[in-house]
Amino acid sequence: MSLPESTELKKTLGPLMLWGLGVGYVISGMYFGWNLGLPEGGPYGLLVALIIVTIMYVSFVLSYSELSCAIPKAGGAFVYANRAFGRDLGFLAGIAQIVEFVFAPPAIAMAIGQYFNIFFPTVSPIAIAVVAYIAFTGLNIWGVRASATFELVITVLAVLELLIFAGVTLPEFSWQNFSHNPLPHGWGGILPAIPFAIWFYLAIEGVANVAEESKNPQKDIPIGFGSAMATLVFLAILTFFAAVGVGGWENVVYEAGSTMTSDSPLPLALLKVVGNSHLLYHLLIFIGLFGLIASFHGIILIAGRATFEFGRVGYFPRLLGTTHTRFKTPHWALLANMFLGFLAIFTGKTAEIITISVFGALTLYAISMLSFFRLRKIEPTLKRPYKTPLYPWMPGIAFILSSLSLVSLFYYNQLLGAIYLGYLILCYLWFYLFVSKEVRERSFS
Repeated sequence: MSLPESTELKKTLGPLMLWGLGVGYVISGMYFGWNLGLPEGGPYGLLVALIIVTIMYVSFVLSYSELSCAIPKAGGAFVYANRAFGRDLGFLAGIAQIVEFVFAPPAIAMAIGQYFNIFFPTVSPIAIAVVAYIAFTGLNIWGVRASATFELVITVLAVLELLIFAGVTLPEFSWQNFSHNPLPHGWGGILPAIPFAIWFYLAIEGVANVAEESKNPQKDIPIGFGSAMATLVFLAILTFFAAVGVGGWENVVYEAGSTMTSDSPLPLALLKVVGNSHLLYHLLIFIGLFGLIASFHGIILIAGRATFEFGRVGYFPRLLGTTHTRFKTPHWALLANMFLGFLAIFTGKTAEIITISVFGALTLYAISMLSFFRLRKIEPTLKRPYKTPLYPWMPGIAFILSSLSLVSLFYYNQLLGAIYLGYLILCYLWFYLFVSKEVRERSFS
């Protein structure tokens, strides 16, 4: 006999758990993905892209924290945009958020498969990715506190691994190696490298999607958001220089004798220092899996919340907006996202999946900052326990940089951009043809 369902989420998270979730959502970006920007920008171009993206994310997080504290809802950007601009822009923000969070895990799952393949070369990376999806979807259904506790533990291990990795590789750092072929496509390579620099921080905004499950969102969210962002900036810079400076950028993009790009840049860098027979190499690769698992597990969690919110308000089938009474988790939304993840995994195209996820992220960032300004204007009396410093500069910088990045992403990825736009159009057709007028015109706050 199945248990009855509800639409309420359980409040169990404190600031330490939020830090663990915030860092955990993102930390896989230190382990893979960013290296795919090196063939475009080289070390100099990707470094400039990283600086631009870091400024964008810091200003975005400082601004987004205000929204998540004032309106602590699982829908995140969808709820903010709906409240600020109404149904159409709200729907767009929600769909962009779902694209980001649903397409990021398959890319990470594929990297998990590649890492495991180092130890078990006879096992298919795709099979490992599918098994990982099933296991961590199940953990997320079990309960948010169990999920967040697990996330905190593996996130701490992943951070420690990056510090050990830097400790091993930085003594071998050479500026000559780092500067080899620094701009393979000239300074014009900066813009196409931006999506992969974004991968260093992608999904940090997911902290807002668990605000409804925070014990005291008005106090805990700014602490969790801010400390997570500071940790990630430090780790991104440290990892970038430590990995590229050992043997040059080509060494962390291509395996020896191959022209295929790799999803495991840190093992490639370690090979130059300790070789593949050294105990430290295998130990660090094993611990490195925790970084991938932390983000994979964490983004599955927030993807479930984003899909859940669309179901809860009636934009998706209502079943997706229900929670299990015993576990208080959005189990149907999590399962639906898992099956979409399977479809993405079987394409085998990590770079393309990352890029689609970034399309969603940048759309979300730009709309969220517009919502920020709009809510400041139309709801000046809204209770804001945390206020963004240096207003209006912080949200303004975040909006300008995210908008410019989105334009350049479309320019350099026109086919993927067309696919993304086509998906948005299909979603709007669903919205107007199958969602009742009464639901469409309802205000959600």
